[in-house]
Amino acid sequence: MTHHAVDQQFPAPSEIALLPEPQVRPDLTREARRGIPEVIFAEGKTTAQVLTAARQFLANTGCALISRSSPELMDAIIAELPGVQALRYTLANALRLTQPDHRIRSTGGHLGIITAGTSDIRAADEARFIAEAMGCLVDCIFDVGVAGVHRLFDPLRDLVAANVDAIVVAAGMDGALPSLVAGLVPVPVIGLPTATGYGMGGQGQAALLAMLQSCAPGLVVVNIDNGIGAGAFGALIANRIAESRHSTLSSVASQDVSQGDVAH
Repeated sequence: MTHHAVDQQFPAPSEIALLPEPQVRPDLTREARRGIPEVIFAEGKTTAQVLTAARQFLANTGCALISRSSPELMDAIIAELPGVQALRYTLANALRLTQPDHRIRSTGGHLGIITAGTSDIRAADEARFIAEAMGCLVDCIFDVGVAGVHRLFDPLRDLVAANVDAIVVAAGMDGALPSLVAGLVPVPVIGLPTATGYGMGGQGQAALLAMLQSCAPGLVVVNIDNGIGAGAFGALIANRIAESRHSTLSSVASQDVSQGDVAH
């Protein structure tokens, strides 16, 4: 057997705490490592599996995020965790659990979320769910698709005036809205295709392909209904920009103080 050198940036095996339940091994350090917390994808998991992962996150990070959950599963999880604070995102079928003393730190990042139709809100709210867990301020605009494009312009103007750092645009059907928005705004746009539509291509394929073929630069695209991916990517951009903004302001303030000392 050939042995390879271990990259020292990763924790040594003795530092990795394995769970007593071998079916569930959550990535407890992902947020510290990547800036994006792991989300427990509840679909396809048993209540016991979701609960095991949630307890591990609560014990180690103070917060557990659960997506694609049924209302019944949310009720069962909350009932098993008395004293834990629960915030339901009912439109997204998502749940945020926190210890009583845990606070989500505001980063200063600002994310905009737009939907083409009301049917796209579920995926968009999933994006809001993860972005808020990452400390972003989130502003949403719903039901402003290209079939009535006049509805878009005033809210979009307000969103840009509010200095959002990035915008997630969710659309099904023909998936045209992200390209339109990307052609109008000076910030990165994340296209979120949704499984909304009729017949051939109506499960998000047409929207996905339309976004991938966009001629508007500055638009990236996630997979169909991947609200978590869209929100995490947008929040990561927003948080990095906020960090840079904060550093710039701190530098300017330091310079002003130094100049004041010289003047005296």
